[in-house]
Amino acid sequence: MIESNFRELAVAHRDEIISVRRHLHQYPELGFREQLTSAFVADALTRLGLSVRQGVAGTGVVALLETGRPGPCLAVRADMDALPLTEATGLPFASQHDGVMHACCHDGHMAMVLGAARMLTAAREELCGTVKFIFQPAEEMLGGARHMVEAGVLESPRVDGIVGLHLWPDLATGRFGVRPGTVMASMDHVDITVHGKAGHGAAPHQGVDAILAAAHVLAALQALVSRESDPAEPVVLSMGSIRGGSLPNIIADRVEIRGTVRAVSSEAREHMQRRIAALAEAVAGGLNARAEVAYELGYPPTVNDPGLIRRAEASLLNLFGQEAVAPLDRSPMTSEDMAFYMEQVPGAFLLVGAKGAGEGNYPLHHPQMTIDERALEYGAAFLAEFARDFLRTR
Repeated sequence: MIESNFRELAVAHRDEIISVRRHLHQYPELGFREQLTSAFVADALTRLGLSVRQGVAGTGVVALLETGRPGPCLAVRADMDALPLTEATGLPFASQHDGVMHACCHDGHMAMVLGAARMLTAAREELCGTVKFIFQPAEEMLGGARHMVEAGVLESPRVDGIVGLHLWPDLATGRFGVRPGTVMASMDHVDITVHGKAGHGAAPHQGVDAILAAAHVLAALQALVSRESDPAEPVVLSMGSIRGGSLPNIIADRVEIRGTVRAVSSEAREHMQRRIAALAEAVAGGLNARAEVAYELGYPPTVNDPGLIRRAEASLLNLFGQEAVAPLDRSPMTSEDMAFYMEQVPGAFLLVGAKGAGEGNYPLHHPQMTIDERALEYGAAFLAEFARDFLRTR
């Protein structure tokens, strides 16, 4: 049997893959509202002759490529939702939906997976087992992957491994960011409400200043990173919102502080959860105020399986050579709900370089973020090659 050359096939399908990405880019939808997006994806998968199921966890789509031969099941995942941003790229295919933009590359993720699905369907005879294509809603802050897992997406058939990609405008096109172990950080939410006692600005001693107490709480919390966290194990505490007070001559009786906590290990994550509450309560109490802490666990760390990462590197070497492999010396402190799948089954999550000459100057989640669209063919070819290696007919 002559094996398909997925690198050449991806180049041959380049225009189609880019066209899919541009269509999806024009019609972005927010999490759990991906009606047009999921319908487009389901139609594309159905036209490939795959078994397609819609409405999973709301708007999710799952498709099966069944070879008819016994073997393992590999899941290939893409996320579908966009961000509440007004696009400012000036592209001819810019968002047609006001205040919504694909600024985190999910349009490209779907295009790459659909491209891989097309190539793998044509190469069905080279595979055994099953490929399960997962298009999930609501990756951005809403944990759509967790809802997909709860809906049974890793069962029937049981998934033996999962692979996913994230386009990365900070990495040169043609390179893949690879890291065994933790590849992205956890992300949790913390809300702190500081309660004081209202009073007149001319008589502060008759009240309890919640703003002053909140300021001391904010300053003290940074010591948890600078003095209680291992410098070799990154932790990021970012308090992004503070609200309190009504008039300049009234002592505020309530201040709300909101932020996120990111860590690369479960131990550091648990430490921060415990110490934020204890420190906030103690500091506020020392100023006769009271701190109420609500800590919500969000996304766990995204942890790559070492064996699957070795397979991924082998696939990259076979396709593109050594220059395609870009080992990551540290974990980006961004988070990914891909972690929920990878808590259940072994997974590989890689970054796909999407920075071309003169492009990629704006980061993810920026209203002017763009990608080098050549990256799409690299990602699609890798997914197909990795799937064939995982499901190779013996």
